[in-house]
Amino acid sequence: MREIGAFEAKNTLGALLDLVEKGEEIVITRRGRPVARLCPEKARFDREAARQAARAIIEKGRGVTLGGNLKDLIEEGRT
Repeated sequence: MREIGAFEAKNTLGALLDLVEKGEEIVITRRGRPVARLCPEKARFDREAARQAARAIIEKGRGVTLGGNLKDLIEEGRT
């Protein structure tokens, strides 16, 4: 993680953004104290990855049974 003063950050913002775009984090300081952090934006929601995860969960559940008659299982829970 790189630290840079506020004045220098103001004068080199474009270059700092290039570094952040490549994955680096930069702490901006004022009088030696950290006041801000530039970091890469987190990835957006990946809808296709979510669909694949849902499909995997459904596939794992196929063929799994509760091990008995549903009515009997409900009755067991009521006692």
